[in-house]
Amino acid sequence: MNHIRKYAGFLWLALALVAGYYLIVSQAIPKFESPKPEDRIPAIIYAFILTPIIVGGLGVFGYYAVTGEYDIYEDAEHHRHIKED
Repeated sequence: MNHIRKYAGFLWLALALVAGYYLIVSQAIPKFESPKPEDRIPAIIYAFILTPIIVGGLGVFGYYAVTGEYDIYEDAEHHRHIKED
């Protein structure tokens, strides 16, 4: 199960990159290029508020999964423990 968590971490990191690319290229840039002034506010929200929150959250979650922060180990008595340093 720990290996699945580690592979899922790579998936979360890839999803963070795809989400960041989508938000900037497909959402923010067309709104910035629009001649209508009412499109500026959604562009600013996409580019400077949503993108860092979404990419940062998915990226940190993926990083922790890849580095093994969510790994669970069983001891001799079959108790489940989270890895402690």
